[in-house]
Amino acid sequence: MVKLVIDGKEVEVEEGLSVLEAAKRIGVKIPTLCYHPAVSAYGACRVCTVEVIRKGWSRLTAACTYPVQDGIEVKTNSEKVIKARRLIIEMLLARCPNVKAIQELAREMGLDKVRFPQEDKECILCGLCVRVCSEVIGANAIGFASRGLERKVTTPFEIEPDTCIGCGACAVVCPTGAIKIEDIEDKRKIDMWSRKLERVRCERCGRYFFTKAMVDYVKARNEKIEKLQEFLNLCPDCRREILKDKLRVTKETTTLHRT
Repeated sequence: MVKLVIDGKEVEVEEGLSVLEAAKRIGVKIPTLCYHPAVSAYGACRVCTVEVIRKGWSRLTAACTYPVQDGIEVKTNSEKVIKARRLIIEMLLARCPNVKAIQELAREMGLDKVRFPQEDKECILCGLCVRVCSEVIGANAIGFASRGLERKVTTPFEIEPDTCIGCGACAVVCPTGAIKIEDIEDKRKIDMWSRKLERVRCERCGRYFFTKAMVDYVKARNEKIEKLQEFLNLCPDCRREILKDKLRVTKETTTLHRT
């Protein structure tokens, strides 16, 4: 176990946690944009900046990537932290003035003016979409390209990626809504990746749901596909209904045997 102090409160947590995770354990809120518990921490947006004091030395760092250590003191709301966080959010607001998540952070910080030239972008280059595609889905269909002001998230060679299965995980974790998915009958369209995929129809209710590429991907990765075959061709709602019916029958049979 590791002992540290967060905002004047002594905390004891497991080794290996980040300062952000430790703060959550005691109910201390630290704002984030590029953090998601399903993927590795990246520290891109720096919105979670905190002040860490170790052996008398103070430094500002991202709470999501800084590991807890014995004897450190963490300040999540000090004057230095507020000043740095306001500047970070102001720059993000200049880049993405119409993004709701950033507007809300700006309001919380009392920011109503931006001193920097404004752009009209949605992507903050947090990399959540890249990490979820690689670490959770395993498709590796997207990544970062170029450097500096030209840096962007895109597909290899900026062409339609064959490895994208249209699962939508990238859009789910995107904190700004930059990745938009449109389902039109039997097609799923992802403009950001210039990807258009065929969707499959539920064998039970007839509604379109997952993409064919996603179903094929699951089949290829699952060794016990025989047991899942009936569910892969059903939409989530129908799967739930079938499982509910099976559970009900099992419960009724168990009750009958007992009586």
